[in-house]
Amino acid sequence: MIKSSKNTKKKNNFPSSKVGVQNGDVIEAEQKIRPSKIDEMIGRKQEKETIRMMISSAQKRGEVVDHILFYGPPGLGKTTFALAIANEIGSSIRITSGPAIDKQGDLAAILTNLKQNDVLFIDEIHRLSRVVEEILYPAMEDRALDIVMGKGPSAKTIRLSLEPFTLIGATTQIGKISSPMRDRFGLIQRLDFFGDEDMIEILKRASRLWSINVDAQALKLLSFASRGTARVGLRLLRRVRDYAQSINQDSVNVDTVNRTMKLLGVDDIGLESIDREILRVIYYNFNGGPVGVSTLAASVSEEVSTLLDVHEPFLMKSGLLQRTSRGRVITAKGIKYVESIWQ
Repeated sequence: MIKSSKNTKKKNNFPSSKVGVQNGDVIEAEQKIRPSKIDEMIGRKQEKETIRMMISSAQKRGEVVDHILFYGPPGLGKTTFALAIANEIGSSIRITSGPAIDKQGDLAAILTNLKQNDVLFIDEIHRLSRVVEEILYPAMEDRALDIVMGKGPSAKTIRLSLEPFTLIGATTQIGKISSPMRDRFGLIQRLDFFGDEDMIEILKRASRLWSINVDAQALKLLSFASRGTARVGLRLLRRVRDYAQSINQDSVNVDTVNRTMKLLGVDDIGLESIDREILRVIYYNFNGGPVGVSTLAASVSEEVSTLLDVHEPFLMKSGLLQRTSRGRVITAKGIKYVESIWQ
């Protein structure tokens, strides 16, 4: 249970929404929502068993854990897995992202500063440039860094030894990672959407850590609207907490959830306004499809990458949208959904 500062007044059972030095317990609770160990992670049974096996066998051999690549839609725990793995093996973790590494020298500086058994986590690893990516090849395979000195015929290559380390990559677009890069990972693990039961457990754990009193039916509704994504579910839980606090309500019930979802424009299966617009445009503007993703993105005023990474995976999982060789097509279930709203 979170204890508020003596100087912090509470009108209900929720922790104060004012976060500051005097409310350090609240800050700590907000940060502790991400599991720090593999056993604390909810769901992912097969993935956790595989990673525990890799860690255990590597430690018995006195070696570092092999390189791991996680892929799948955003918000499903790729970063959480990286942090949990680093904690399990008791090592430090260096976190960066593909867009942040502009030049070969940037990556070289990171690699040479890694200590033995450290974990290097690169988010959006598919956005590394090919020139920068080539530095990783010998680093991953031979624990070596090749530096080219000079130019032209007089150029020389100096090879520096690196400390043994584990690279963990995360991507939402595994198809954009080159084959030479993919082949150097010892484990390529796909993370799928969470099931409803796992989402309920995730939200239940978060509500306990955040001292939010939520009844069982309200948790179930929140899980249905979470798109099978932990990040979305936690965001909705925070907004439900905000709504309850704004009306001085000391607990969250079904009515609280329904009112909050209506305010946010989220329906009972988790579709937001842009998701509904995608389905509406395909149905009415393109006779149900097929329509190319670039044309669809322009029609709904969204980036192609946003459609591919955020909206399309869940619409396909929900059985409302189908991807074909000719373009996107609305399904029979999607047609029924659109007609129930606009007819």
